[in-house]
Amino acid sequence: MRHFFTQSEGQRKLFAASLAALTLLLAGLELALADRKYGLFTGGFGQSQAVDTLAERLVFGVGYLCALAMLVMTMWWIIVRICRSNRSWPPLFFLVTIVGGGYLLLLALTFKLGQYFSDTMSFALMANLGGGSLADAMLFVSNEIFVGVTALLIGLLGYVLAFRWLSRKYPVDTAGMKWPARGRSVIALFLASLLLAFAVPMVSTDVRNGLNRTLAWGLFAEAANAVTDFDRDGYGWISSMPDRHPFDSARYPLALDIPGNGIDEDGYGGDLELLPVPPQPPLTPLIGTRPNLVLIVIESARHDAIGKRINGQPVAPNLEAIARSGSFIAPVFSHVGFTTASLKSIFGGALQPAAGSPSLFRELKASGYDIAVFSGQPEDFGDISETVGMRENADFFIDGEKLKHLRAFGNGAQGSILVDEKHLLQAFDEKYAGPDQWRRPQFLYFNFQSPHFPYFHEGLPLRLTDQPLPRAEISPGKRDALQRTYWNAVRYSDQQLGELVSRLKRDGVWDNSLVVITGDHGEDLFEDGLLGHGHNINIRQNGTFLVTNRPGVSAEGPIGLNDYRAIMLALLQGRKAHVAAKPVLMTIGGLDHPTQIGMAEAGSRITSLRLDTGEACLVEQKQCANARSLSGTFGDRVDRLIRTWGSARWQNREGARRD
Repeated sequence: MRHFFTQSEGQRKLFAASLAALTLLLAGLELALADRKYGLFTGGFGQSQAVDTLAERLVFGVGYLCALAMLVMTMWWIIVRICRSNRSWPPLFFLVTIVGGGYLLLLALTFKLGQYFSDTMSFALMANLGGGSLADAMLFVSNEIFVGVTALLIGLLGYVLAFRWLSRKYPVDTAGMKWPARGRSVIALFLASLLLAFAVPMVSTDVRNGLNRTLAWGLFAEAANAVTDFDRDGYGWISSMPDRHPFDSARYPLALDIPGNGIDEDGYGGDLELLPVPPQPPLTPLIGTRPNLVLIVIESARHDAIGKRINGQPVAPNLEAIARSGSFIAPVFSHVGFTTASLKSIFGGALQPAAGSPSLFRELKASGYDIAVFSGQPEDFGDISETVGMRENADFFIDGEKLKHLRAFGNGAQGSILVDEKHLLQAFDEKYAGPDQWRRPQFLYFNFQSPHFPYFHEGLPLRLTDQPLPRAEISPGKRDALQRTYWNAVRYSDQQLGELVSRLKRDGVWDNSLVVITGDHGEDLFEDGLLGHGHNINIRQNGTFLVTNRPGVSAEGPIGLNDYRAIMLALLQGRKAHVAAKPVLMTIGGLDHPTQIGMAEAGSRITSLRLDTGEACLVEQKQCANARSLSGTFGDRVDRLIRTWGSARWQNREGARRD
């Protein structure tokens, strides 16, 4: 073996064979995984842009192999330049192990996440789910990270030991011909990939979107996007959302579309034609009779909880009893699908309430209410409390942070602190021990956290499952066990709701209290292969319910969480609560920089649009197509969605300017 490595002809053959074998191995594995996950070549729901013709597959193959070969060759060039002993086996060893092993590790991480989340998942979205903090989001999965880091350290130790063993068995021979660095090949492959990146969208958007789903092309596109971002607006020609006006910094994907100026700044839907968007209700102090308000938010409670049966047993019998005598609307839609933004919308009555803007806490405090907060999560998480004035207006305040010594899990992430509902009811009993506490009107806010991922904690009763699924065993293959575990947690929160209702009736304040129960968003439970919330627009992740003990609440169409404040204010004033028909806007990510936008309309119609791929879907029909090629009813729905989103952004911008 030692002599083989010093022969130039053998070197050339070994180098070519190793490069080809490594590239083809990585390509075959990645493309097989991509087709299994995304239907890259075979299509499926949410993937109408499959690379499914011979011509498309040929163009795709050339582009993908160029990008992957460029990546491998670039790493080879770096390795050869770094290695002083570049006349023997170490450079080739590093190429196969570092490049091949590193690429396989990235693929494993990418597709492991893909088992649970949609491909809209990003660092920004993870930060949103972590209350605006990526560090907190990382802490939430610290157990999994610890296992992964431990495995990585063990692997690195094995790698070092293997290299040392090889070094002793096959000492480096510096007498032979140097390995070629192939720098010119790297440049040629980069230019070829760049040329393809310009040409592919003209040939087929299906091929472009297919390439963007691969790791090799994605890494190339990041570099090429920076090179072609001539106007420095953050978007180049090669971006997943390409800049069609590369020398105009006012026109780029996700730019704010200014209505009526004849210019389509963001590249979607033409120049914005504004649709009416209900404004945030002004601060509304109450006068006259002021009933109590009791608001209970149940974490991750899906729209189908009411009426759900597991083995013939109701999931939410107490909710169902209140709904029968009062009012019930489902689905109600969370606009963003994660907790912090949902709670801000509920209390503020807007898609994105600004800090200090009108809220239930501020107006009820101004109306003479005493305010008590009983929350199983930290309410400073994601600036909820600061935005809506919760802590500053509360007369009594306990949350997950104050009760963290009672938390169900040892995890230190703020977003993972979960305090069992029984501790909140114990605090309620201590606070409202006598009738004097009810002499003034009361606003009580409860946040029940038991249905939060991973849907089970020590001490939670088993009513709908005999064996809860441990967090470490959660996977698509155990979907049924996972769903039973989740619904069992919802049943427990419903039981605790029943305990609270009994206390209100015992104290004689039920009839003089407006009681509202809702979720903050829904939860996917692997129905379409996805888990969780906030990363795909559909009725399971965004849909929850509104239940109140007051009859007569009605709506002409779907309602959003930002409608709650107006509904509760109307009921507190003895007026009929009616919500006029309007589309309900949803986004993945913030209002200004979403990856996906969606809209719910009457008849359970949900329209979604991926802004990075142009993929539009009629979600309830499981029908998708490229947005730029649509017409008829499908096209009208997508145009209405784009106008709804653009109008909401414009209103938000104008509101910020007035403030």
